[in-house]
Amino acid sequence: MTTLYVSPHPDDFRSLLALLAAEYGPSSRPQIITEDPPASLNARSRPALVLAAAGDGESLVSGATAVSWYLAFQGKRAGLDAKQQSQVWQWLSFADNELTPVSCAVVFPLMGLQQSSRAELMRVLKVLDQALAPRTYLVGESITLADMAVAAAVLLPFKYVCALEPSDRKAVTNVTRWFTTCINQPQFLKVLGEIVLLFHAIVMFPLSGPPKTEAQLKKEAKKREKLEKFQQKKEMEKFICEVLKIANIHGKSSVLIPLPDSYSPQYVEAAWYPWWEKQGFFKPEYGRKSISEENAKGIFMMCIPPPNVTGSLHLGHALTNAIQDCLTRWHRMRGETTLWNPGCDHAGIATQVVVEKKLMREKGMSRHDLGRENFIREVWKWKNEKGDRIYHQLKKLGSSLDWDRACFTMDSKLSYAVQEAFIRMHDEGVIYRSKRLVNWSCTLNSAISDIEVDKKELAGRTLLPVPGYKEKIEFGVLVSFAYKVDGSDEEVIVATTRIETMLGDTAVAVHPADARYQHLKGKMVLHPFCDRKMPIVFDDFVDMSFGTGAVKITPAHDHNDYEVGERHNLAFINILDENGLLINVPPPFLGMKRFEARKAVLQALKDRGQFKEIKDNPMVVPVCSRSKDIVEPLLKPQWYVDCRDMGKEAADAVREGRLKIIPDHHLKTWFNWLDNIKDWCISRQLWWGHRIPAYFITVNDPSVKPGEDMDGHYWVSGRSEEEAREKAAKRFNVSADKITLRQDEDVLDTWFSSGIFPFSIFGWPNENEDLQVFYPGTLLETGHDILFFWVARMVMMGLKLTGKLPFKEVYLHAVVRDAHGRKMSKSLGNVIDPLDVITGISLEGLHAQLMDSNLDPVEVERAQQGQKSDYPNGIPECGTDALRFALCAYTSQGRDINLDVNRILGYRHFCNKLWNAVKFAMKTLGDNFVPSEKVQESVSDRWILSRLSAAVTLCDAGFKAYDFPTITTAIYNFWLYELCDIYLESVKPVFSKAEEDSTSQRQALVCRQTLYTCLEVGLRLLSPLMPFVTEELYQRLPRRKPQSDPPSICITSYPTTEEFCWNSEEVDRDMEFIMTIVKTIRSLRADYNLTKTRADCYLQCIDSATVSLVQKYSLQIQTLSYSQAVIPLTANQPVPEGCAVAIASDRCTVNLMLKGLIDVEKEVAKLMTKKGDLEKQMEKLREKMGKNDYKEKVPVKVQEQDAEKLRQSQIELEKVKEAMDNFRKMI
Repeated sequence: MTTLYVSPHPDDFRSLLALLAAEYGPSSRPQIITEDPPASLNARSRPALVLAAAGDGESLVSGATAVSWYLAFQGKRAGLDAKQQSQVWQWLSFADNELTPVSCAVVFPLMGLQQSSRAELMRVLKVLDQALAPRTYLVGESITLADMAVAAAVLLPFKYVCALEPSDRKAVTNVTRWFTTCINQPQFLKVLGEIVLLFHAIVMFPLSGPPKTEAQLKKEAKKREKLEKFQQKKEMEKFICEVLKIANIHGKSSVLIPLPDSYSPQYVEAAWYPWWEKQGFFKPEYGRKSISEENAKGIFMMCIPPPNVTGSLHLGHALTNAIQDCLTRWHRMRGETTLWNPGCDHAGIATQVVVEKKLMREKGMSRHDLGRENFIREVWKWKNEKGDRIYHQLKKLGSSLDWDRACFTMDSKLSYAVQEAFIRMHDEGVIYRSKRLVNWSCTLNSAISDIEVDKKELAGRTLLPVPGYKEKIEFGVLVSFAYKVDGSDEEVIVATTRIETMLGDTAVAVHPADARYQHLKGKMVLHPFCDRKMPIVFDDFVDMSFGTGAVKITPAHDHNDYEVGERHNLAFINILDENGLLINVPPPFLGMKRFEARKAVLQALKDRGQFKEIKDNPMVVPVCSRSKDIVEPLLKPQWYVDCRDMGKEAADAVREGRLKIIPDHHLKTWFNWLDNIKDWCISRQLWWGHRIPAYFITVNDPSVKPGEDMDGHYWVSGRSEEEAREKAAKRFNVSADKITLRQDEDVLDTWFSSGIFPFSIFGWPNENEDLQVFYPGTLLETGHDILFFWVARMVMMGLKLTGKLPFKEVYLHAVVRDAHGRKMSKSLGNVIDPLDVITGISLEGLHAQLMDSNLDPVEVERAQQGQKSDYPNGIPECGTDALRFALCAYTSQGRDINLDVNRILGYRHFCNKLWNAVKFAMKTLGDNFVPSEKVQESVSDRWILSRLSAAVTLCDAGFKAYDFPTITTAIYNFWLYELCDIYLESVKPVFSKAEEDSTSQRQALVCRQTLYTCLEVGLRLLSPLMPFVTEELYQRLPRRKPQSDPPSICITSYPTTEEFCWNSEEVDRDMEFIMTIVKTIRSLRADYNLTKTRADCYLQCIDSATVSLVQKYSLQIQTLSYSQAVIPLTANQPVPEGCAVAIASDRCTVNLMLKGLIDVEKEVAKLMTKKGDLEKQMEKLREKMGKNDYKEKVPVKVQEQDAEKLRQSQIELEKVKEAMDNFRKMI
């Protein structure tokens, strides 16, 4: 018989959900019991479902979500297929995380605990209302568990609180309709009864507490009747505090809740961020009258690398923000005036592509159907609806940004700065008009920057999909064909990977030193498809050893050929239009699509007998990262920035030490790029972005020659058309009425606005307080992959437009790769969403994400195999703090980070260790503990304070040097190995004997003060890296100066070496020696399986000084080694018989008394069996390795594994023999 244990209270919405699911379950309803489950079941909370298993056994399902899912699934109310089941899970999460907290919050004013959260409730209900607009039920066409969970969650405000006034209900009519439909179903009526929407308060039933011991249950059973009302009241208070925590409205009230038994990231990270933000801790104004107020500790300013408005969080963002937030929080805790300025990039191409796809999907329209102005309105509409998603994700990471200063690169303030920058640089001649080769995407109809070009490496012949073509296109082959030499029977054989471009050839090039072609100087070759004669030119760029040593030259469609064409004054024939159709070519190729022409040209060459061969050729294909189109070099008139002088200034700033780049191995890249810098193409053929404030001039005067697009003299820039007209009239010395202007249709490259981001965010060119105080900034932290795309351009434009460097230092972090060192790639299935690491995700959930991607079925299958290999059980919940700590721990100053999720999980366990340490400490300190200044310590106290000081020193040096692994290692070692494993264990006897006499009390008091200092300082050290868990724990500690200490750990002072200068090399050295003895005793105990038995330990010391040291630390040795007694002996004193012996060091030998503690003959027999097993294993291995063909047939890796197994078995066998000899001596 299945039994369901629920609460007797009519308003425990968790139990109500389980009861509703039971009503919709199979015909055999479970037996309902309104009592706690029997203690033997170890059920953590109600509801709990006991399932009658086959035979006599029983199994338990506990918790509202698990119980209701089981019952609903049995009743086929959990979704009809995988998609619906996923949707049901989403609504369960919505009910738990969004609706339940705010529903509970609205009833708190009735209890005098909190202000009403009706506005927040309405926000959540409107989300629900929108989802319900097109449907009767949340999932599918009938009631599912989704409806039950959400209805139970919204029950409180509908049933008890007059929070939904007529106007409110009108705003959520779909919710009201749906709720009324649900509660009038027979199953709902049976569980809930008739719902009357009245206003009255009722005592709510609390969340279940932690599991209780059997003794507690017995005691409570005896007193249940007498204490029922009292218990309900107490648990109600606990429930309210817990829901306050979940509801994100508590401020610091969560510290009233007893510290839960174990660490839960979801619990800890639920509420602190809104409180920090509300208190203004992240603002530079906090704690001071004005940002201009002089601060002796200095100013720290850093701007965020603005993420794309289209973006969602990936591990690159997580790494960037973990590092930046750690640095920001550290500087803030140092007392500096600190600003980390957020912002978002308009991401021209990416955003336009997203909105165009949306338009086509939803309305079947292109941007051209809408027109430019209407399309721009659609983009703004999308931005206002979806564009702040990345901000919410950054908050989830704990990023302490000043959100009041958040900037968007298309905001009016920043747009004005962009316009001003262009006009000033254009007027100065730094920006100019020119027709050159650009990276062209035929799909986007726009030039794109180098960073938007993916270089796809091919090993040989490969078929690739190209937008606009039904069949895949062949790449990775080299086609050879011949050009006939004019006036002779000779021919010159050339080769190309893009055969269609031969239609635009205007020369053949050979090396000046190539003897094979010297006789062809001054000769011409004939184009096979037109009457074009092409010179044979001699140029050093040709590689004589490649192919025939002759190269076809297409100046208008190849970057190298362009330079050859410039050097030899060749014709530039453009054969492609903006859409990739052939122009300026003879029939039948005219008007063909470029890759259809590829086949046609090849066939035509074969027909004329000029085709020679085709063979595989490793190559790199340029692919547009946005459109996946093959990028074409195309001649287009564009706007360029002359970077020669600016590049030299930026390089000199580093050479002269005015700008520091860390780590310095990036200097080579910096100098190489800037010393050989090319002019920067800044125009893009898009609609979304900063439209170029340049105008083409037409002069309506016959005396003025009409201009050409290429001629910069006929272009003028201006802040308005009127200003531009005045400039033009003055230039051509005519009246303004004779000037006609046409504004350039193009927009500026996104990197242009990003290049002035450090000062445009502060309102440049207009003078204001923020610009005066925070520009130049202190630091720029970003990935090394955008060193010259963004960092160098910010430096160049900062120097050009403001005369100042935008920052003093640049710290470049590594690129994140997977645990195997592979680049993150969707097709490999190794791309990790940081939110999945924070909250956890199943393997099925990871697979589902792939199904929603744009991968083809073959790639999906490969990616799923990769996920199954790397995450067979999915990704466990690790939490934000653990993720941040792991990313910082990985950030050595190298180029790559190989991120292993299992290591992140290890840091989650570290958080649990912190949690337990503070929980133990709170119990040990007691309710009346008052922190005091430093007191006289014991040897253990002096040692842990020495180690604390060492950790402070390491952290201080690490932050100053951007050495994050040093910081994380120092903190991790202090908390885990020194504080928890050694100090806390060694002082437990002190606390257990605290009340025996006045001496013991005094010792315990000293230990408490030391423990408090370690916890308080240790949390402050850790706070920049793990802000959530440290805040939660810090708020529970008493304060040294309650009236004046800061309210949050994030604005408390960071520990300094001046304050914590207790490091003692002597104490550290002594304790290191003592721990060597402890580890030796532990090793002996393990060898002889003394798990619970305490043994006497005789420590034979080399001299009296060592004896004194051992006596001094005897209590610590006894406690940490689990020994019965610790007896120091001089070298001359005899050791009793029956001891196992091990050498701890050259100063001390450990003798562990075993006589009388173990059954010697039994132990010898066990060891004999183990010895026999080991010898058999070794014999088999030797036989396998001794075969004649072993070295030839067995892989090297397996051979190495076999050799290691043999070596380990040999060591183990020697230990077994040694143990047997020792035991026999005792018989």
